[in-house]
Amino acid sequence: MMKDVVLGIESSCDETSASICLDGKVINNIIATQSIHEQYGGVVPELASRAHQQHIVPVVHKACQDAEIDLSDVTAIACTQGPGLLGSLLVGYSFSKSLSYALDVPMINVHHMKAHILAHFIDDPKPTFPFLCLTVSGGHTQIVKVKSHIEMEVLGETIDDAVGEAFDKGAKLLGLPYPGGPLVDKLAAKGDATKYNFTKSKVTNLDFSFSGVKTSLLYFLRDQLATDVTFIENHRNDLCASYQHVLIEMLTEKLLKASNKENIKRIAIAGGVSANMGLRERLLDLAKNYNWELFIPDFQYCTDNAGMIAISGYYQLIHNLHADLKDAPNPRMPF
Repeated sequence: MMKDVVLGIESSCDETSASICLDGKVINNIIATQSIHEQYGGVVPELASRAHQQHIVPVVHKACQDAEIDLSDVTAIACTQGPGLLGSLLVGYSFSKSLSYALDVPMINVHHMKAHILAHFIDDPKPTFPFLCLTVSGGHTQIVKVKSHIEMEVLGETIDDAVGEAFDKGAKLLGLPYPGGPLVDKLAAKGDATKYNFTKSKVTNLDFSFSGVKTSLLYFLRDQLATDVTFIENHRNDLCASYQHVLIEMLTEKLLKASNKENIKRIAIAGGVSANMGLRERLLDLAKNYNWELFIPDFQYCTDNAGMIAISGYYQLIHNLHADLKDAPNPRMPF
């Protein structure tokens, strides 16, 4: 007989997702995406929250149907409390809270970025503690020391923009549509990463700064376009490769520094940018050179998904970390 049946719900940005975790095993990961934002060049919060309202009941129903369970079988509901867009969070959180009341089961508040890290415990191989995780997304860039399923410490983080934002804004400067980060990665594979040099940040500790490299790209393009209006069109692959190269080097240099400082060779990546093939290949090279034990998540668990929320909820459930139903979503939820 099943002991713990956790329903995970994710709605922090522009993807509505539900997942069922049975006794610590994630059974499915149902995701409804929102393509409407592409025409606006970025996520429109109001449109995102409306789409969540349309999708949340169908994705929950689909998750239960695929797992061959009824809602009455659910023993806990895990939901993203933050960080994220307030309107989007409100939809998933309000739904989860109502369902928790109706089913008389505990609700569990899940931190979105911690959930990205715990996605490594969905499939084998799973890392042992402690390990370092580079969490890279559109809103966050962090190096986290993971001491247990519950205890984590941020060793370094961005002091301005996240690396995912740097990818997307760079892509926009290069004339690529939203979301631009994956397109930069795709075109970079065809270009010369050593063709152009862009400025790295001078932050000396384990923190990151990506505003300078974006400015470096902006000014470089401005100067080139002043004499050749077709410069970007004629050199887009090399520009993507060179820009991606400097971003990846900024990430991996700090990760290597953290590994040496903490004397930890178990290394993981998480978050949407962990799907970047250039970053994955660079980390594989570093793992060989420095004898790292490297953990890279399956692509479906890189972007926002409820599988990571469900597994996070499971570990919090077995530690009796239940939410207070007076709680509210927190778009700036601290780590």
